[in-house]
Amino acid sequence: MTSIFQRALGADFDRLHPQIRRRFSVGLDSGEACVGRGTMDRIWHGRSFVRPFLALGGSRHILVPQAGRDIPFVIENVPYRDSFGRETVTFVRTFAFPRRPRRFDATMVFSPERGCVVDYLGTHQHLATDLHFTVDDTGALVIRSGEHRFREGPVDVRVPDLIGGDAVVRESYDDAAGRFRIQVRVGNRRFGPLFGYEGSFDAEFVNVAERGVRAGLRPVREEARA
Repeated sequence: MTSIFQRALGADFDRLHPQIRRRFSVGLDSGEACVGRGTMDRIWHGRSFVRPFLALGGSRHILVPQAGRDIPFVIENVPYRDSFGRETVTFVRTFAFPRRPRRFDATMVFSPERGCVVDYLGTHQHLATDLHFTVDDTGALVIRSGEHRFREGPVDVRVPDLIGGDAVVRESYDDAAGRFRIQVRVGNRRFGPLFGYEGSFDAEFVNVAERGVRAGLRPVREEARA
């Protein structure tokens, strides 16, 4: 049984902590989805000038245009086959801020042509980002973003590094606490830190055939171009 993440990591997949390995085995072959529930200890933004851009992205569930502490959090990783026949895994994150919940949506596929996982961001998959996976010495999974591309109708352009964001995600398992831990940091090479969050969660593994893909989890529009 091979998930899109196993394909990306190859032999290094076996170096992951067993709990991280199970979490990233979700897929059509395993028949499992993973739902994590916990708390983000801190959600932060960079300097004030980035807020309008975060607000714009927030309208399409890209990044989170609000900061806070101790925010309840849910992440839904559900596999399905998209309209182009590709195995896809959702990364839908919901942050329950006091006034209104905020979502940060992504869907991931493995691209043989690009040799990596491609992350489609937002409700309309306007942004496609290459993701590069490594395993650190503790068995944590480290994900780094690569090239970004913007797709809308006939438009198909590479996002310049000057305005693109470099993301680093680290997912680990805390044996003492019995919880998953996550750290996310997005920055720009010129403008510095833009956005991030960190916290912990418990995970429930569910049968995809029985649970299915709930309404509103898939993107509104799917993009064929990786």
